[in-house]
Amino acid sequence: MTITAVQGAPPPHPHEDSERHSRIKALRAAMATRGLVAVALTSPENVYYLLGLDHLGYFAFTMLVLPAEGDPVLVTREMERTTVLAQVPEVRHVTFADGEDPACAASRALRHVAPDGGTVGIEGRGSFLPPAVLDGLRAVLPALAWEDCTGLLASARAVQSATETGCARRAAVVSDAAMQAGIAAARPGVAERDVAAATYHAMISAGGEAPGFVPLIRPVAMLGQEHVTWGDRHLHAGHGLFLELSGCVRRYHAPLSRTVYPGYAPPEAVEAAESALAGLAAARTALRPGARTGEVFAAWQRAVGGMPRRHHCGYLVGIGYPPSWVGGPEVLGIRPGGDVEVVAGMVFHLMSWVERPVGHVVSDTALVTEDGCELLTTVSRELTVVA
Repeated sequence: MTITAVQGAPPPHPHEDSERHSRIKALRAAMATRGLVAVALTSPENVYYLLGLDHLGYFAFTMLVLPAEGDPVLVTREMERTTVLAQVPEVRHVTFADGEDPACAASRALRHVAPDGGTVGIEGRGSFLPPAVLDGLRAVLPALAWEDCTGLLASARAVQSATETGCARRAAVVSDAAMQAGIAAARPGVAERDVAAATYHAMISAGGEAPGFVPLIRPVAMLGQEHVTWGDRHLHAGHGLFLELSGCVRRYHAPLSRTVYPGYAPPEAVEAAESALAGLAAARTALRPGARTGEVFAAWQRAVGGMPRRHHCGYLVGIGYPPSWVGGPEVLGIRPGGDVEVVAGMVFHLMSWVERPVGHVVSDTALVTEDGCELLTTVSRELTVVA
């Protein structure tokens, strides 16, 4: 295990330095309010948000330790040294070798910045802090107290800056290109995997990065299997196909969904599409600064009429790493009774999902503006038949 102050090339996007410094300053102010001497963050989205570290090595234990004062400390596998040196040379870098307990490296990093008797914030409800590592930290550092701070950055990340919404807009262009390609490929007799291939080719060609979630492509008959995607099936005339995907630019996402019909659309599909479109229009109108998320859901529910109650009609999106484009296990959804205030700068995946008389979904990425909301994704929302 080594501790070094690394030097090297400047960050790949130096124009964002001031914004990241502001984020760290704001986080430290929140830490002071809660009496935290340091926070130990493990989600790749929060590490990226504060440092700009963009890689896939987070599959091995990674921890950003931000003390109340002084340089951030990054704990990673030794193999990530070159990446850290290139992307975030300003941090102190603590590494652990393969076969070494990551808790040992993390505890040494914390010991340098967290005095005995202090309280350290951790992402206790996140997906990237193994219980064995946390147990190891508690055993090696018994004089520290630990407090869950999973949501400490949630409010800040919920409202995007102009730089961030610019990335979301670019991601929406990628999303549109991928969706258009997928729809064009969805002809009778075509294999689902060929539709997926078309979306990926367009997504990458349009300037997109690897998204946090693969495109979800499956028949309407399997709509309720919400996180299942393409298989060895072929498309049949008159059988609906569900496509949900997101472009990704600088880790910001812009999801959208469409339901299309190869060959022809049966009458019940027309009815379902009309209901879903009415719901999307109502939710879009209600999604404006000052509204509560529960009010937006209620507007959508009224518009779709007697449809079964769904658990949400949208959720916040932004920075995302595999296995998700929502940026963590806790998602701010537009749900029944939700009391979160909608604020300009929030970006939602706004969904209208109906199940009668057949399943139909239409969704878009919606940016909340000062006087309403703007749909960033633009592929036709009308019922589409692919000849």
